[in-house]
Amino acid sequence: MKKKNQLSPMMRQYLEMKEQYKDAILLFRLGDFYEMFFDDAVKASDFLNLTLTGRDCGLEERAPMCGVPYHAVDGYIKKLIDGGFKVAICEQLNTPEDTKGQLDRDVVRVITAGTVVEDSLLPEKQNNYLASLFLTDKGFGLAWADMSTGEFDLFEKNTVNPSVIDDFLVTISPCQIITNTEGSKLNLSGVAAGKLPRPETYFDWAYLFDNAEKKLLEQLNVATLASFECADKKLAVSAGGALIEYMLQTGKRSLSHIDKVQFVKDNSFMLLDGNTRRNLELTSTLRDGKRTGSLLWLLDKTVTAMGARLMKGWIEKPLQNERDINRRLDAVETFTRNRETLCDFREALCGIRDIERLSARLAYGNTNPRDVLSLSETLKRLPDVKKTAKSLKNKIFDEIAGKITLNDALQKEIEAAIDPDAGAVYKDGGFIKKGYNAELDEYRDAGRQGHVWLANLEANEKEKTGIKNLKVGYNKVFGYYIEVSKSQLDMVPLRYTRKQTLVGGERFITDELRDIENKIIGAEDNAVRLELALFKTLTDKLRAHIDEFLETGRAVATLDAIQSLAYVAVNRNYTKPVVNGKIRKISIKNGRHPIVEALSESAFVPNDTVLDEDENRCMVITGPNMAGKSTYMRQVALITLMAHVGSFVPADAAEISLTDRIFTRVGASDDITLGQSTFMVEMVEVATILNNATPKSLLILDEIGRGTSTIDGLSIAWAVMEDISRRIGAKTLFATHFHELSELEGQLAGVKNYQILIKEIGDEIVFLHKIVRGGASKSFGIEVAELAGIPKNVVERAKIIMRQLEEININRDTNSIMISGKGGKTRQMSLFDGRDDKADEIMNILKDVNIETTSPVQAFAILMDLKEKASK
Repeated sequence: MKKKNQLSPMMRQYLEMKEQYKDAILLFRLGDFYEMFFDDAVKASDFLNLTLTGRDCGLEERAPMCGVPYHAVDGYIKKLIDGGFKVAICEQLNTPEDTKGQLDRDVVRVITAGTVVEDSLLPEKQNNYLASLFLTDKGFGLAWADMSTGEFDLFEKNTVNPSVIDDFLVTISPCQIITNTEGSKLNLSGVAAGKLPRPETYFDWAYLFDNAEKKLLEQLNVATLASFECADKKLAVSAGGALIEYMLQTGKRSLSHIDKVQFVKDNSFMLLDGNTRRNLELTSTLRDGKRTGSLLWLLDKTVTAMGARLMKGWIEKPLQNERDINRRLDAVETFTRNRETLCDFREALCGIRDIERLSARLAYGNTNPRDVLSLSETLKRLPDVKKTAKSLKNKIFDEIAGKITLNDALQKEIEAAIDPDAGAVYKDGGFIKKGYNAELDEYRDAGRQGHVWLANLEANEKEKTGIKNLKVGYNKVFGYYIEVSKSQLDMVPLRYTRKQTLVGGERFITDELRDIENKIIGAEDNAVRLELALFKTLTDKLRAHIDEFLETGRAVATLDAIQSLAYVAVNRNYTKPVVNGKIRKISIKNGRHPIVEALSESAFVPNDTVLDEDENRCMVITGPNMAGKSTYMRQVALITLMAHVGSFVPADAAEISLTDRIFTRVGASDDITLGQSTFMVEMVEVATILNNATPKSLLILDEIGRGTSTIDGLSIAWAVMEDISRRIGAKTLFATHFHELSELEGQLAGVKNYQILIKEIGDEIVFLHKIVRGGASKSFGIEVAELAGIPKNVVERAKIIMRQLEEININRDTNSIMISGKGGKTRQMSLFDGRDDKADEIMNILKDVNIETTSPVQAFAILMDLKEKASK
């Protein structure tokens, strides 16, 4: 343990700061570097691949130390944040020129994954949500905010079901979660699967309703939460108040851009679990996790970063309200009918910067001259955006465009003030335009004149002294000087005062040079000081308009997302779906898979779909692998989801019933992290569907039961189908290799058989990718194996074995669970149908066994006896 009384003053100061931020990497500003010491240095040097050195600190051993330059710190902070670290920034609060002795320092900010606001540390096209979970025995409250845009939302639900909480969090996709003590005990599957960050336990006092409500009222500057429709939502308010407390504690500055909160009503959007998001490839592909090939990649043709973030949110949270869906569809339709205006609008959006994040940095005090120039460029482009939107003469567009505030005077002031070549770094000045401020121009002129004085001084001194290699120079430590080489020191006049000794010479100063130095440095310092003051005045003026900037940004984002959907609809020949509460079916005419069609060079084969609440509730689809079963089912799910997003769909016509959930069970994978086999993962996913689906849900089930033995798998698939048909009543697409399931048509209400057409040409097959009524007569497994490149000898051997098995009839007519009865009617097969005398004997033995009193050894002996009898 370090003894503080032995430490140097600077190191004592460091340890006092570190004591307050034990869970963070402390970046301690020393001059032009941020240094890390002791354990932080050891961890950071290893993680960031920095050289670990040491520093004398007053102890016997040197303190481990590593550091990074202040101008490059953002890149290192990003790496630390991405690696799961918190970072505390400790700044110097004064300068050596202003203070004698130890400089004052303090932590000005704690940066975590959810509190980042810098552009360089954030993904441009997705939100950066920080979530707060409040869990009680009655239900949960949830709050989430994006500090970089000012978005702030609340939600609550009277359930403690972990799967519901997990699905909701996965839908929001926060990069950081804080929670109360009770919430930290929750076992979230999304965390184990790597879809969610592990929640961090925060102070329980922050979640107390009275404390949380007070914090929210202060932040929103209101006397009641009634206007935000959450005054009586105690769980949501508790989560929201704690979230504000956390953001203020870590940020240590104003959150003035967060002055509104939206209460999200239950069932306002379609909840999508992690499996559905992954299987439908909404934002990234299954194969490599990339954006290209996802639904987001297809639909996101936005021009602005704000629009791109909103589009991602629309896809991840499809609407549930009929009015909202059709309002969005109508807006998209308006653009599709005005294609020239659509092109003009996309052009008008070019040059619009990220107003939302610019506003957040304004509120946070992180604005630089380049940001202000971006804001000016945006203000200049807004009139064209608003004019083009209003030219559509549509009520929806008039309403949205009405939220765009134009401010020509502010734009012109920025243009007059900031040099167009200004950069992001502004502490040294040089970014205010000449002519903006007369006093600043005078200081600059003095500084420029000083360089002329120095040149004249150097020329005069060379002539007076005869020292031809004499030169006038400057550095930050010693200021201005006259440098003379060692070989000519004997020519230095007495009026020269020695200032610094070098290896190759000496540096001097004269009274005249000192006067010039005072004038130059004074003018330069005054110029920088005045520039920073002018910039602060300008940003303060901009800060007063943050609310209108944010509202304008959200309106532009909405218009951008709408035009993106219209642009895709026009270029992909999509149609407007009919969506309303009266429709009880999903009816699609010549539907196409949107992603496969976009990526395919050949024409896509369209297919029809009819799913209703009566005779066509469930489609049992058979056919070989590669025929297109999975593509077809995903196609139906994606068209349904796109309609709820408010997008046109790839079909000739579509009627889509309001759907509360889309569930998918597709593919097979082990979950090594949870110690679960392929079959266990499959069964967990099926259980989730059976426990949460409703009659308004759409179920996509692919190859249920294939992860175990044939008879077990068939039995499970059969039972699942029965439960869906008889109890749940959801619209279902069920693909299977178990041809026995085709017998369910006529036995279970609403079940219809379909198959993917295959054309046989000799020993070869051709996939037609067309779905038709009826069950497939065979699996074509060997033919598919041949297409996949299985060696010829293996394929031929497989055909021989198949013929032998068919001759033997290995299943002995018991492979059908539904068997014929009298009069041709079918009935459920009994385990002991068709038994003979041997079977009767075995039955009698089993009846006589007393399970309660039979030991394991006796049971084994009985089993051996039965096996022997059965083998005779």
